[in-house]
Amino acid sequence: METYLVGGAVRDALLGIPVYDHDWVVVGATPSAMLAQGFDQVGKDFPVFLHPKTKEEYALARMERKVGQGYHGFEMSYDPTVTLDEDLIRRDLTINAMAQDSDGTIIDPYGGQKDLEDKVLRHVSDAFEEDPLRVLRVARFAAKLAPFDFTLAPETAELMQRMSASGELSALTPERVWQEVVKALNTDTPSVFFETLDSVDATAVLFPELNALHGVTQPEKYHPEGDVWIHTLMVLDASAQLSDDLSVRLGALLHDLGKGVTPPALWPKHHGHEQAGVPLVKAFCERYRVPKKQQQFAEKVTEFHGLIHKGLDSDGHPALKPKTYLKALTACGALKDLATFEKLLTACEADAKGRLGFEQKPYPQKPFWLALAQAANRVDNQAILATGVQGADIGRAIDAERHHLIQDFISDQDAVS
Repeated sequence: METYLVGGAVRDALLGIPVYDHDWVVVGATPSAMLAQGFDQVGKDFPVFLHPKTKEEYALARMERKVGQGYHGFEMSYDPTVTLDEDLIRRDLTINAMAQDSDGTIIDPYGGQKDLEDKVLRHVSDAFEEDPLRVLRVARFAAKLAPFDFTLAPETAELMQRMSASGELSALTPERVWQEVVKALNTDTPSVFFETLDSVDATAVLFPELNALHGVTQPEKYHPEGDVWIHTLMVLDASAQLSDDLSVRLGALLHDLGKGVTPPALWPKHHGHEQAGVPLVKAFCERYRVPKKQQQFAEKVTEFHGLIHKGLDSDGHPALKPKTYLKALTACGALKDLATFEKLLTACEADAKGRLGFEQKPYPQKPFWLALAQAANRVDNQAILATGVQGADIGRAIDAERHHLIQDFISDQDAVS
């Protein structure tokens, strides 16, 4: 029985970046031998075991053969005769097909170290084509390794493009696609994930709502960066700089889907795109079974980002009526959950900064709306109840008081300005 460190841990150590997870391959072992040593089997039909102390994953060396469509259409062989080279050749990229033995020696049968040096993402073998999930995985690695400027090997890009055209991507389960999207959104430059998919025609298959943003023009005065696709990716990266929160990043990604359905005759203007985008966000999230809270947050960002921007005029003065402010605060949940409202404002800030020449400009709307929400929440409920109001009149009295507080707040803001 021989044990080797494999995959990302070897790759990341060679790149000099922190290693958080260790995966191991065991050659020459059987499930019974692993269980006898105290390992816990992850699944009865899958040769992966958890170390009794570290809980790290130890997988028996295995070979795979394509027998059906999709991510699950594989037949595995993991008897003790499977060699390390046979296990490594089934992996996606050469930089992920390296191993390290107990002495620290790197085993690299497929040229991973050279591709690391050359900053190339290259598939290991033609078996790559058997697993459509690898199209997303490669795009995710491109995003993860973006600081190192990795590029796709031409033959790998061609293979991924062929896979996109084959229809195999449609066989992927929603959960697996969403899992890769989450990992990509959590990188420092998540736009690279979508740019890579787009370069191999996968965006049109997997994310048609995003693909529809290509070539959609916007007013050049406010969007000198170009079309809505470019703007969306800039907003996404801006959100990654502003927040680690997945909901903020997803909201940034989906906020302008409504512009993709604006009739071309109306371009470059997109009046009402916020409301038009909500059902598209809903469809996207339902298709990939996005958690409900994240879906609802993305819908709120989509519906209200335009109004949030308009909260202040170009001179920094309050620009809306008190009742409009109150309506927005109520609809966005700001009066019940200020922390989530602050995240929504962060997504709006990313929208404002995701434009060419606006990246470093302040976004005064965020502190304004936060202070406004706090002011509107300074209602003395006991004082209202002491007036004798009952039933539905209580809610109306609270709203009236909030309206008054908002009026005072914006009057004070105008006086200061």
